[in-house]
Amino acid sequence: MLGEFKKFILRGNVLDLAIGVIIGAAFGKIVTSVVNDLLMPVVGLGLGKLDFSNFFVSLNGQHYDTLADAKKAAAPTLNYGLFINTLIEFLIVAFVIFLIVKQVNRMFPAPPAAAPATKACPECTSEIPAGARRCPQCTAALPA
Repeated sequence: MLGEFKKFILRGNVLDLAIGVIIGAAFGKIVTSVVNDLLMPVVGLGLGKLDFSNFFVSLNGQHYDTLADAKKAAAPTLNYGLFINTLIEFLIVAFVIFLIVKQVNRMFPAPPAAAPATKACPECTSEIPAGARRCPQCTAALPA
């Protein structure tokens, strides 16, 4: 069993997946920092110095000035501002991945399509092997 597990772990696709997850986690931290530290302050300034991270609804009916105050009081909250930040992060990640995949596809064009294995007989329109010289259905001679 241990040998099978070692063989499974050392397969190329498992290692590739592990590396992809690690790089993805690091990339996610970078995107989070870009959104929270660079983009959201600019968006907030453009919208009249709004801070999306402090947009919340207190479920206990009391008013709190900031989300930190509500958390200190252990108040239940719906943090829709944090959701907006997370949504913006997701859109940025999705757009960057789209751009990367688009560039990779441009660098590695799709291989040409394989030649068809069959063709239609011009007399009876049945499907026959591409290399056939006579139709097995109607026995018509086929052009070369």
